[in-house]
Amino acid sequence: HLMVFAREQMAAVVFWMMGGLSAASWPYIAMIAPMFAVGTAVALSFTRELDLMLLGDERAGHLGLDVRRFRVVALSVASLLTAAAVAVAGLIGFVGLMVPHMVRLIIGPNHRLLMPSSLLGGATVLVLADLVARTIIAPVEIPVGIVTALIGGPFFVWLLVRGERRR
Repeated sequence: HLMVFAREQMAAVVFWMMGGLSAASWPYIAMIAPMFAVGTAVALSFTRELDLMLLGDERAGHLGLDVRRFRVVALSVASLLTAAAVAVAGLIGFVGLMVPHMVRLIIGPNHRLLMPSSLLGGATVLVLADLVARTIIAPVEIPVGIVTALIGGPFFVWLLVRGERRR
């Protein structure tokens, strides 16, 4: 019986590590909602500081930003939001990396627009990837992390090639 239990637990752990929304439930969402609400509100209040950071540390500092303090606070908020998302959905790669780059290509670097657009874009990409993961070989559900990796990997190769061509 131990082997069967271990095999089932191992499958659940592997599925969680690849990411998926199938285990997400309203109690989980209620548990992380306060962290998400506070973290998102704080992150959205950082748009001016993030725009200053685009100028470089020295210029941002000359314009009044305490760069070291801001980095600590921003990293803490990002960690809180990441922890909340991973607690519910597991490790879903590329969404948080890919979507802001895609949105920046469309709307530009102004964080006042970029932050909320990335939030909505990330949610949209995740829902669409989950739809593909649940339907592509139905009734079997593949981890949504596999779908996002299939999109994200080639996207980052394209970004790298594009960046090299511009130099």
